[in-house]
Amino acid sequence: MKICITSRGTDLFSQCDPRFGRCPYFVIVDDDTMKYEALENPGPLAEGGAGIKAAQALTALGIDALLTGKMGPNAFSVLNAAGIKVFTGIYGAVEDTVSQYRQGQLDLIEDATTSAQHG
Repeated sequence: MKICITSRGTDLFSQCDPRFGRCPYFVIVDDDTMKYEALENPGPLAEGGAGIKAAQALTALGIDALLTGKMGPNAFSVLNAAGIKVFTGIYGAVEDTVSQYRQGQLDLIEDATTSAQHG
């Protein structure tokens, strides 16, 4: 399964970032092999609509799940329409978050966790 973790850095030892639209990086991990790649998030540079820009960038990557901390309604709608499951409750390093995901310790959400324009 291909999962995406919002991160402050570019490797498995980087700290997770609970912000979706404004996190600096996305670390994309194959949770079977633990092979990964890091991509710069286009959202932080946006004056507005950071979450939507970030969500649109992820839809083209073929990921199955997103692991993050907070999720606004507009970004959630884009991800939901693309069939990407969103899990919240991340903390620690990216590698630890993958382990939390495998153990079912993260929360699958069915709606946004913040209001629009949360910042």
